[in-house]
Formats: sequence, C-alpha cells, structure tokens
Amino acid sequence: MDFLNFGTYPELMFIDVIFLFIVGFIGGLVSGFIGSGGAFVLTPAMMSMGVPAIMAVASNMCHKFPKALVGSIKRAKYGQVDVKLGIVLGISAEAGVLVGAHLQQHIKETFGNVGSNLYVSTVFVIVLGIVGSYVLRDAWKIYHSGNHDEEEKVTALARWVRSIHIPGTMMYFSSMKSTVSVLFTIPLGFATGMLAATIAVGGFIGVPAMIYILGVPSLMASATELVIAFIMGMGGTIKFALEGQVDIRLAMIILAGSLFGIQLGAIGTTYVKAYMVKVVMGVIMILVLLSRGIVIPVYLSRLEYISPLNDSTIKLLESVSFGLLIFALSVGGFIILYALIHGMRAHQKQHQELEEPIATD
Repeated sequence: MDFLNFGTYPELMFIDVIFLFIVGFIGGLVSGFIGSGGAFVLTPAMMSMGVPAIMAVASNMCHKFPKALVGSIKRAKYGQVDVKLGIVLGISAEAGVLVGAHLQQHIKETFGNVGSNLYVSTVFVIVLGIVGSYVLRDAWKIYHSGNHDEEEKVTALARWVRSIHIPGTMMYFSSMKSTVSVLFTIPLGFATGMLAATIAVGGFIGVPAMIYILGVPSLMASATELVIAFIMGMGGTIKFALEGQVDIRLAMIILAGSLFGIQLGAIGTTYVKAYMVKVVMGVIMILVLLSRGIVIPVYLSRLEYISPLNDSTIKLLESVSFGLLIFALSVGGFIILYALIHGMRAHQKQHQELEEPIATD
C-alpha cells in the first residue's frame, strides 16, 4: 500500500519516508559540520530510490535554503560566518544556478531521465574524484605534520590573488582580513552555482575555493558556504518549480530530518580540530564517488552507448551502489559523532583540570 502518492511524482512507501528522514538527518549532520549543503549524499540517495536525477537535484535545492539558513545562523553565533563574502559569492552563484538549471532541463528533454541520471552521476564522479582526493591528501599531510593548525596558513595562490589590485573592484572581507577583487569572486561564485544546479552541491567548489584560492580559514569557509547555499537554494527552487521538477514531499521529509542534524553538526565544529572538516569531507566524497560510478554502466547500457547488460547484472550494480551509499552515510555520521563526543570529553577534562587548582587553594 502506498504511503504517499501524488500524481506523476514517485510513489513513497512508509519505509521510504523513514529512509529519507534518516538520510536527511545525516545529510544535515554533514552540512552543519563541513558547510556543504549535504546534497552529495542526499541526491544519490534519492536517485537510488528511483527518483529521476533532475527531480532529486530540484527537491534537494528546495530543502537546502531553509536548512542552510538555520545552519548559518547557528554558526554565526560562534563567529564563523563572513556574511559579506557569503552574499557577494551568493549573487554570482545565483547566476550560475539559472544557467545550470536550464542545461539540466535541456538534457532531460533530449535524452530523457536516463540521460539526466548519466549526466549527474558522471559529474559526481569527476568532481568528487578531483576535490575529494585533494582534500584528503591535504588533511593527511596536515595530520602527519604534527602541526594541526598548519592548514590555516594562507596558500601561495591565495597570497597572489590578494596581491592583485584592480581599481574599482576591491572589497574587504573580515574572514581573510584582506581585500580581494570581485573579479576573482564572480567566477568562483558562478562555478559554485553551476555545480549546485547540476548535482545540488555547490560546496564542492565553494568551500575549497574559499580555502585555497581566497585564503579563508576552513571553519569560516564551511560556515560561509551556508549563506551561499541559502541564496542558491532559494533561487534554484523557484527556477525548478516553474518547470514542475520540485517534489515538495521529498524536500519536506529530508528537511525535517536535516534540521536536527545540522544543528548538531554545527556544534561539533567548535570541539574539533579544523583539519577534521577536511577528513570528513574527503572520506564521504570518495565513498559517494564509488557509489555513483558503479551505476554509470547501467545508464550507458540503457542509452545503448555500450553493449546491453542483462537484468541480473544491472540489479547487482544497483544493489552495490546503494550499499556503498549506506556505508558512506554511516561512515560520515560516525566520524562526525565520534569527533563531537571526543572533543566534548576533551573540553570537559580540560575544564576540570583548570578548576582543580582553584579548588585546592
């Protein structure tokens, strides 16, 4: 018996609702911790349930902006948000969203849902492979250097960007304690928006770009990305909704779970070393990459770009893909919760040690 069935939208069983709520919680946990909208686990999760890629992206963008608003407000209380930078990047990101959404719709109309699924999955694999491996390599290097604050050093590229002075385009940003030309922020924001409209995740570009190109500290970059996600999500939702691609049921179920997770994830950033943000981001990216990469042959087969796969092979590949996704969600949630609990205990122990001399006196 169908639990929810709205016309042409995918049918939802009760187990699907529970699954989406849990996925939303973990996605919110990840979002609050690393600043990305969390859609790099949410979009594949919905696609694994049979939701068309473009609808998964659109529904994710719909749930993103209220969640991002909650997360940004929460982390702003800890002084981690550069609102000015978020708005500047968000404006150009919105332009990228509009272009990306148009491209998504064109692919769907030309190649159907299978073509859209192939496009989104391929972009996932490419972007996750590049960004995930780099972020993990950087986190590993910092951890083994013994200097866990090393990542806060401004990169050579960021120093060069800051050294370029173009009259009439310079703006001061508190997170960098420096001025930067908006001619650098505009393409970064646009690329973030294009990616967000393609796979509902702009943080893959936005967060690393702020860290390595602009020189924003990791914690502030992840928090400021939530402001950008709010702006992109609101505009993207309107664009996709006008084309009938937003499934409000999916968005609301995921939002319900993520609103709990995002606050817990945001609190976790105050108890962990900054390099842990990169560890979590990199690990989840690589696992989701494998999950999406495994089903690419299925889409190629259905579009007749390769020799047809038999039903048993297709079913096996889809099952393995779904299993990897569940594993990615579990690993991400475990790392964040472990880091949170471990950090809180260390903080409490340090607080007790400071109080003991006072009690002795």
